Amino acid sequence: EVQLVESGGALVQPGGSLRLSCVASGLLFSTYAMNWVRQAPGKGLEWISRITSRTGRTDYADSVKGRFTISRDNAKNTLYLQMNSLKTEDTAVYYCATDCLTVVLRRGDCSYWGQGTQVTVSS
Repeated sequence: EVQLVESGGALVQPGGSLRLSCVASGLLFSTYAMNWVRQAPGKGLEWISRITSRTGRTDYADSVKGRFTISRDNAKNTLYLQMNSLKTEDTAVYYCATDCLTVVLRRGDCSYWGQGTQVTVSS
C-alpha cells in the first residue's frame, strides 16, 4: 500500500519560512516524480511544484516561483518543500502527490495523495 505522510505545517507570520516534508512508503520512491499541491480555504486544488525522478528537474507555479524550493532525498524516501517569504495567500492545506498527469486540476489527476498538512500565514 502506497502511503504519503506530510508534516511541517504550522502557523507562521508573513515573511516567515517553513519546510514541509513528505515521507513515502509502499513504492520505489526514486522512480516517481513527486508533486506538491495545495488547497486554500474555499478554493480548488492548485498545483505548485514538481520534481522529476531521474534528473531532479524542478518546475514551479508562477505563484511560488522564486520563493519555494522543492527537493528530494531518495535515500530517505522523503520529499521536501522549503517555503520562504510566505504570504497570507499561501495559507492552505499542502499535499504531496505522485503518479500525476502533467496538469493537476483535481484529485483524480494523481493516483496517490497524502493526508495534507495545514499552513497558515497570519500576523
